[in-house]
Amino acid sequence: MADTPDKPSREQAEAAVRTLLAWAGEDPTREGLLDTPKRVVTAYGDWFSGYDDDPREYLARTFEEVAGYDEMIVLRDIEFESHCEHHMAPIIGKAHVGYLPNGKVVGISKLARVVETYARRFQVQEKMTAQIAQSIQDVLQPLGVGVVVEGAHECMTTRGVHKRGVSMITSKMLGMFRDDARTRAEFLRFIDVGPGR
Repeated sequence: MADTPDKPSREQAEAAVRTLLAWAGEDPTREGLLDTPKRVVTAYGDWFSGYDDDPREYLARTFEEVAGYDEMIVLRDIEFESHCEHHMAPIIGKAHVGYLPNGKVVGISKLARVVETYARRFQVQEKMTAQIAQSIQDVLQPLGVGVVVEGAHECMTTRGVHKRGVSMITSKMLGMFRDDARTRAEFLRFIDVGPGR
């Protein structure tokens, strides 16, 4: 993660980790924890690399030579790891993205990169779902976009109510995915969301 004028330095970030270790009751100077602040800050650089990327740039390169293809395009089971902005705990899940092209398509890996960029930020699942859909709608200007996200929230399984095996599903439908029940139903059939699929 690149440093900016308002962003704390790496040294300040490592000092903050040492403070949290001490607050938890540990001795940050003991052998097993000496390099932990460095490792945690490096991990944060990976987990939150989405702040350094513009997801819309991934969608900028499109292809128009698709032999008139105008049916739905769906990429399902895009695995992601994110972090809840309320407790900084992991959210692990899958995203399903579909759109109805309007004369141009984008490489499928770019859809996965859009998901990844938004996931690698502190998130609320509802917001992440809407951000993915809106960025695809704004850049590609398709006839419609559908995004469904399934996530397991560790803030609920490892603290608080301690409920395991629970997942949350959110969706955002735009254009024909919102206005046309048949289009929406086709998308949901393609992704087949739910247990036992």
